[in-house]
Parts: sequence; structure tokens; C-alpha cells
Amino acid sequence: MLKVTPVTKVLLWTAAIIVAIWLVAPTIVVIPLSFTDKASLVFPPTGWSFRWYESFFSNPQWTGALWNSFLIGLLVAALATVLGLLAAMGLRNLVNKKLAGALTVGLLAPMVVPGIVLAIGIYAVFLKLGLVGTLVGFVFAHTVLALPFTVVAITAGFANFDERLELASQSLGASPVRTFFRVTLPNIIPGMVSGALFAFVTSFDEVMISLFIKSPYLQTLPVLMYASVTRDTDPTLAAAATVILILTTAIVIGALVFTGRKQRG
Repeated sequence: MLKVTPVTKVLLWTAAIIVAIWLVAPTIVVIPLSFTDKASLVFPPTGWSFRWYESFFSNPQWTGALWNSFLIGLLVAALATVLGLLAAMGLRNLVNKKLAGALTVGLLAPMVVPGIVLAIGIYAVFLKLGLVGTLVGFVFAHTVLALPFTVVAITAGFANFDERLELASQSLGASPVRTFFRVTLPNIIPGMVSGALFAFVTSFDEVMISLFIKSPYLQTLPVLMYASVTRDTDPTLAAAATVILILTTAIVIGALVFTGRKQRG
């Protein structure tokens, strides 16, 4: 292990603090902006008011978009977790490691392919299938982006799983299905929860693909926020961003508490 002098420690801590502030500051600034009493996004606020939260929650367009994002996020989390579990199990049981590696690359491709490329491809296919502007279309499109995260999280869960537990269960007469639900599944739940969390946040925050497949009757909160930015600088936008921040933070904390209890149990 390298020895670090006190001066070096101070420099490293200073660098870490600067980087942390650089990353967190844009997020934190949104919160006071949402309480400004002005009709524009001016920082720092000169006065305080809840008028923009009232504007957000009293406007059916904003609340409808929030509900759409939440519902789509939940459906995507469920679908991506199930598909990710099936994919991880398939990769785990493949004897041909080269084939498993190739399939893994294919499953993780949406993480590295430019979003605009995916958006155009999905739009072209969905337009032909009549899925543009539909709830099913949004769920399927967002699942394409979310699936790699669930595959990675669940595969990591399997990596920490002792396969001898399955062998012991089956040697005692349990069927493969019973072994899966009573032995395997409880041990990989933390990975599944992590994957579902990433899937939800990925869907809830998605803009690029949503812009291509939205309709006047169905749009998500990020899409409405993007449209609002192009029209004006109404601080309702900051209120919407704060709502997203609070919601995602609460979900992350809840998931961490849940997985922590599971791991301790």
C-alpha cells in the first residue's frame, strides 16, 4: 500500500470535495429555484413562495405527465426485471462461454449505442406496428434501455450465490421449480431489487426516445419539461424537477434499506 503524506491527504480530500460539489451543485440549485417568488428562473432567489408547486399540482397537464411517468416506470421495472432474470439465468446455464459472451454483449448494447440511434430505430419499428403514442409502446421502448441494467444487477447477484445450495436442495428431493422459488430466488432478491430500481429510474428520466414516440394524449414528465424549456423559463419547471428528485431519492433510499435488511437477514 502506498504511503500518503498529510499534505497529499489534504490535496486528495480537497479534490474529492470539489468534484462532489461540481456534481451535486446543479441538482441542489434546483430546490431553492422551485421556491422563488419571481416568474423566472433567477438564482439566488430574492423571495420565497410555494406558488410554483401550486402551479404544478393544480395543472392537470403536469400531474397527468407525472402519473404517466410513474406508471410507465413501474411497468418497465417489472418487465425489465422479469426479462433480466430470465436472461441472467440463461447466461448462467450456458455451457458455451463464447456464446454467453456474445449474448451478453448484445444484451448490454443499449448502454453504449447512442440514444438518437435507438430512438430512430424504435420509432421506425413502432410506427409500423402502431405503437407510437401508446402506453405499451412507451413500456417496450423504455424496457430496451432498462434491460441492460437489470441483467448486470441480477448477474452480479448470481455471482455471489453459492450453487451448492441448489444441489443440496435437489438432493433432498425438491423439484427444480421448488428449488428456484425457495432457495435461488430469496438469495438473488437484492440484485433484482437493484435492477428494478435502475430500470425505474432509467424509464422515469428518459427523454430522447420518449420525444420520438410521444403523442398529444400521452407524454411523460421529462418530455413535458423539455417542451416547457423550449417555450419559457417558468419556475414550475424547477418544481417539477424537485418532485422528480424527491421521488427518485425516496425510492433509492427505500430500496437500499430493503436490500440491506435482506442481506443482513
